[in-house]
Amino acid sequence: MDSIDLPIVRRGTVPETQRTFTPDPETARDEDLREAIWELGREGEWIVQPVPEPFYEAKTKYGRTKKIPLQKTWHHKSCGQCGHIPGYSTSIFWLNRLLKYDYFDPRDQTSCTAWNYYASATSNQVAQAAVAMRNFAAAYETGYYPLIHCGTSFGHYKEVRHELVHDHELRRKVRDVMTKLGRPFVMPEELVHYSEWMYAIRDELKNRLVYDVSPITATVHPACHYYKLQSQDAIYDPEIYGGQRTAAVTAVVQALGAQVADYSTWFDCCGFGFRHILVQRDFTRSFATLRKIEVMKQEANPDVVLTHDTGCVTSLDKSQFAAKAHQRNVGVPVMSESQFAALAVGAHPFRVVQLHWHATDYRPLLEKMGIDVEKAWAEFQGDLKQLESGAMEHLTWEAVL
Repeated sequence: MDSIDLPIVRRGTVPETQRTFTPDPETARDEDLREAIWELGREGEWIVQPVPEPFYEAKTKYGRTKKIPLQKTWHHKSCGQCGHIPGYSTSIFWLNRLLKYDYFDPRDQTSCTAWNYYASATSNQVAQAAVAMRNFAAAYETGYYPLIHCGTSFGHYKEVRHELVHDHELRRKVRDVMTKLGRPFVMPEELVHYSEWMYAIRDELKNRLVYDVSPITATVHPACHYYKLQSQDAIYDPEIYGGQRTAAVTAVVQALGAQVADYSTWFDCCGFGFRHILVQRDFTRSFATLRKIEVMKQEANPDVVLTHDTGCVTSLDKSQFAAKAHQRNVGVPVMSESQFAALAVGAHPFRVVQLHWHATDYRPLLEKMGIDVEKAWAEFQGDLKQLESGAMEHLTWEAVL
């Protein structure tokens, strides 16, 4: 059942799916910083890195046009993905290679330090901004354009950009830091999240489908740090909930042919939240399972939960074991839309998508997609034996394409 057509009625309002949001730049609560960025570039305050061609043009919440690069992308990886969900990043890289897109996987990258900013408050404004600009400089020096994997990094960098545009003294201090580092002072024309790139290539992926995903029902969790911080930068589409919710993830899932089911707590945080996952982890686990997973199960009974941020996948997937121990109504696999899309177009579930790192049982989903789980697992075990024996040093891209 495609519950895109199911109404959500709250406090006697018109059902959400019967309403349409009309974008109007004049009503935007957040200012469009791009002209100010270019003006500061013309004044010599910094270098502006333009979005390279070819690029895809998408609409943001208030009807502005955003450029999304297809090629020459410098991948700002996520510390949480690399440490906890490695198949998230490798799926993005695998899709680039499948489509023969030119991309750069940097070694000269640091964390965005948003953990300090959102969770522990142990850093300061200049340090936070300097880390962002240092990473932008690293991308600029390669000739590739930054594509940000983590929703939290994306939101954090948008806030840093806002501060740097409006605070001359902060710009001066950060520029001094960059000078000491011997790095250029660079601001990208657009801040782009990887899920926007996924949105831009959705029709290309549709044309490369290997498995029929039309029997699959997915629920989507839109990441707070993607569309709630500096909300003018998130992409929207009138065909997705009448332009009332971000088009990221949902548009990709629909393009692939899967069913997207609605649920009432879609706006709620995944439970990660930051500070309380450090000091009140049981709160995170309870929120993720009771407010999100159980509601999805009760209202939509999905085969998979899809999202587009590191913390969201981590919280929604890895919190379910505790609720299961208490016989709660949980037990649905969680992954990014990049992983789901990679599976749909033929990526190996373990060599590429690395689902063995996930905590919740994913096998029923793979079987429903028509993927031979036992065969894929045996192939992966064969790889491990070769690695263990020294017959193979590491898996290569050539081996998994």
